[in-house]
Amino acid sequence: MPAKQPVIGMPRKYTWLTRPALVLLAILTVCGCSQPTVTPAVPAALPTASVTLPNPTWSLPTQSPATLTPFQPEPTPEQTAIWLAPYLPGELLNSVRLAEQAQPSLDAQQAAYWLEPGGDNPISQWVYALVAPFPTIEDGVSFQDVRNAWQGIASGPFAGSPLVMDESTRQVFTALWGEPAPNAVAVRAPNLLAEYAWQSQPAWGIVPFEALEPRWKVLDIDGASPIHKEFDPGPYPLTVPISLIPNPGSGQAGTGAQSVIAEIALTNRDPDKMTTLVMTGVTALVRATADTMARKGNLYPAVDVRDILLEADITHVSNEVPFAWDCPKPDPFQEGLKFCSNPKYMALLEDIDTDVMELTGDHFGDWGREAMRYTLDLYRESGIPYYGGGYNQEDGRKPLLIEHNGNKLAFIGCNAKGGGYATARGLNPGAIDCKGDWMEPEIARLKAEGYIPIVTTQHFEYYTYDPMPKLIKDFRSWAEAGAEIISGSQAHQPHGFEYYKDAFIHYGLGNLFFDQLFLGVETDKAFIDRHVIYDGRHISTEPLVIKFIDLARPRPATEDERRELLQTVFEHSLW
Repeated sequence: MPAKQPVIGMPRKYTWLTRPALVLLAILTVCGCSQPTVTPAVPAALPTASVTLPNPTWSLPTQSPATLTPFQPEPTPEQTAIWLAPYLPGELLNSVRLAEQAQPSLDAQQAAYWLEPGGDNPISQWVYALVAPFPTIEDGVSFQDVRNAWQGIASGPFAGSPLVMDESTRQVFTALWGEPAPNAVAVRAPNLLAEYAWQSQPAWGIVPFEALEPRWKVLDIDGASPIHKEFDPGPYPLTVPISLIPNPGSGQAGTGAQSVIAEIALTNRDPDKMTTLVMTGVTALVRATADTMARKGNLYPAVDVRDILLEADITHVSNEVPFAWDCPKPDPFQEGLKFCSNPKYMALLEDIDTDVMELTGDHFGDWGREAMRYTLDLYRESGIPYYGGGYNQEDGRKPLLIEHNGNKLAFIGCNAKGGGYATARGLNPGAIDCKGDWMEPEIARLKAEGYIPIVTTQHFEYYTYDPMPKLIKDFRSWAEAGAEIISGSQAHQPHGFEYYKDAFIHYGLGNLFFDQLFLGVETDKAFIDRHVIYDGRHISTEPLVIKFIDLARPRPATEDERRELLQTVFEHSLW
């Protein structure tokens, strides 16, 4: 709450002349004597700050003292008292600045206005989110399930689990919905909510939008979620109106919100502070994938996932293979692992609006130096910035810096295998090697400059859901250096997740466009990770499941497919 305003004291009252003084004054008037000079006594202690007052001009009253008008101080503007509900979110209360003629009141009954949840004419709206621990299979619930839980009625996928929240949130929704049923709500300190929920799974809860963090999964309510770009806060049931409500029993005249509140945060969810980023796994437009494109069209692979990739503000692609003007016709049964792509396949990368190109792949150097330089020229001509490789070692080590809606993102990557897979040495083009003690200091520098470091890598490949020790060692070292999002671009089947040192780690996403459908039973599915950045913080990640229907084309998974993969991957994650 804003600090209580000091109480303004009344001016000192003047005291009229005493009876003996009046008699003496009458005698002096009759005798025509002049006034004596009176020297006022000097106080024993003078104030430290000197103040110069004007010399007053004294004159005797011309009328009888009995009929003099008593002194009246100048009237001061009437102060309008306002009660700020102390349980409102701290960020909201800290944003309030009262007008000059308003003062806060600790007594709600004596205040002319109440700033509290509800009302028909809100001056602010505060968005809350329904959340669960990240390794939760459910994507959403109905609002009826939420209200039933508040009233102690078991329903929906979290039936029997109390809603977890802090005390502020409990009081806000009590003001709107009435008192919750006994044991319907579990109240914990804000900094302990996520930990408590993780230890109490299955668990769910309600938190203010500004309290979101990657350990939470944001649940849809009747299909609506505040982390989605198309979100409309109006009909969303966890949007709380904050109103300045007149108190009819205060005895003070209402003067209007504008004359009482000089400033207040309009909302805690400003879409102009949000950035969405989708990260993808392996892309290699070769072999059977390229052959399918030659037969069905260059844009065919993205038919079913195009909208997911276009919706994001920033779309990341890791294309392992160089383009070459002399690339032969694709062979779906090609032997050997020396790859190239026809330049006309650039149309696919442009169609999905690739914003960030990762060059850490093992096969970037397959077709030689000139093909790598030619590929880099194509990316430049198409306006696609790149990182993790380049025209030379210096170019390859440069982070890719992007600012969007006030959010500063830094992409940095490398090839962990090194050797012939990472050919960017000296003036030679190619992928950049992770070795050399340069990654960690660069991550720390970017973090210190206010960027969110996002690290991706082409690492050693394993056909297992379990993260392997070599990956764990490197990924954790980057987290310790300050990386906030770490994504494995090498995996041809999905790997598990981890939270480590406040970093979100996904050890491998699987393929995006690559022909490994029949390579193993688990290579037919993959993830597209959708990250949400808000006001300079990574606040949420959605792992979107895709499923391959042929050797080139993935589609969004069905509900059963989604649940099955999430269940498996969560069981193999490092929680």
